[in-house]
Amino acid sequence: MSVSGRGSSDDETAVTEGTPDTGQPALARVLSGRMLMFLVLGDVLGSGIYALTGQIAADVGGMIWAPFLIAFALAFLTGSSYAELVGKFPRAAGAALYADQAFRRPPLTFMVGFTVLAAGVTSTATAARAIGGKYLTEFVTAPAVSVAVVFILLTAVLNARGIEESARVNLVLTVIELAGLLLIVGIGAYALVTGTGEPRRAFELRTDEPAPLALLAGTTLAFYALLGFENSVNLVEEARRPRRDLPRALFGGMSIAGLIYLFVAFTCATLVDPDVLAGSSAPLLEVVKASDVPVPPKLFAAVALVAVANTALINMVMASRLVYGMAAQGAIPAVFARVLPGRRTPPVAIALVTALALALACTGQLAGLADTTVLLLLLVFLIVNVSALVLRREPAPPGAYRAPTWAPALGALSCATLATPLVHREGTVYLRALGLLTIAAVLLAAQKAVSSRTTRGQRGGRTTAV
Repeated sequence: MSVSGRGSSDDETAVTEGTPDTGQPALARVLSGRMLMFLVLGDVLGSGIYALTGQIAADVGGMIWAPFLIAFALAFLTGSSYAELVGKFPRAAGAALYADQAFRRPPLTFMVGFTVLAAGVTSTATAARAIGGKYLTEFVTAPAVSVAVVFILLTAVLNARGIEESARVNLVLTVIELAGLLLIVGIGAYALVTGTGEPRRAFELRTDEPAPLALLAGTTLAFYALLGFENSVNLVEEARRPRRDLPRALFGGMSIAGLIYLFVAFTCATLVDPDVLAGSSAPLLEVVKASDVPVPPKLFAAVALVAVANTALINMVMASRLVYGMAAQGAIPAVFARVLPGRRTPPVAIALVTALALALACTGQLAGLADTTVLLLLLVFLIVNVSALVLRREPAPPGAYRAPTWAPALGALSCATLATPLVHREGTVYLRALGLLTIAAVLLAAQKAVSSRTTRGQRGGRTTAV
């Protein structure tokens, strides 16, 4: 939509574009390009790199950096599809919106939205299991499952009370997470300068299976560490110049996170034997302890716990609000849209995601839960990449980013490849994903039944009145 008067600058176009006519006030467009990039970076940085580096070492030995590099390249392909689609449809609905625009199939749109929700729940369960690992044992020893249960319940209480999120809070948490990772990078640089590390270990591939399969298995876990970039499109209605700034922020935040992860992975292999990393639930703490840099292990463990806890909190809030939003729009039973009068939070929605997270955390291990999260989002990313190809016929607005056609095509192919049983070796990964999608199908069927009864009742009432 153009702006009459003295012209259509980027700023003026951004203020009017993409806001649906709902009769409600539009979201405040306050996010600059730099703020957007930092928010993307904060969403990507999180528990994955702190908790799963050892699991990746178990797959590939010292070549931990290789799966991160592959995962970064594949995530960049899907990121290009998101960047293009958000320019065409600048509304905060993400993958479900793009699937709806491409295929016009409400059940598919619902399943895509619920799959995003399910991925948030499994990510919460993954972080909850990571909380009970070796980072916590620097302070107290407790069974991992018990810690996960207590942590999820505490998260639910905080969620129900209401959590105000702002750019300042995100900034503080991101700085803490980033500081911990930059410390590892600094430790690696110091080791190289002083000659205390063994860089050759970073080029040793140790695996009992074919190298391509081992690298792909490690890539799925590394992919988990890069997740979060897809959430940036939900900020589009609060960006000052979304069509210009959001693609830059998306690619910039992903690039910074990817480079940091590569340096961290190289440092891990340089300072710690991969077999030690593979047996540790706190791989970066092993690096701190193995270095000559005087960093208190308890301090670094606290930083790691903040990073892991922040990931769980963000995902739990996102998932419960997504359930609430679906219920408010009539996609699932209205009971999930109930709101506490005082707190203004959705208790039934929170109860649902909490119950799912508890079930997952009590029945799954760290790597398996992370794999499930990745599998669910790979299905979403596959739909997004295909949607980008289908919607190529839609004209792009002036100034909007347009990806080369091969990017979404390769993105779709890569997502389909990573989702195959050859990569996810545990059958429980597929069983968990199938179970969660079955819940989605049940909710969809229940809502259709309710709508059908309501329609029949209305028709019957009209007939009686006649």
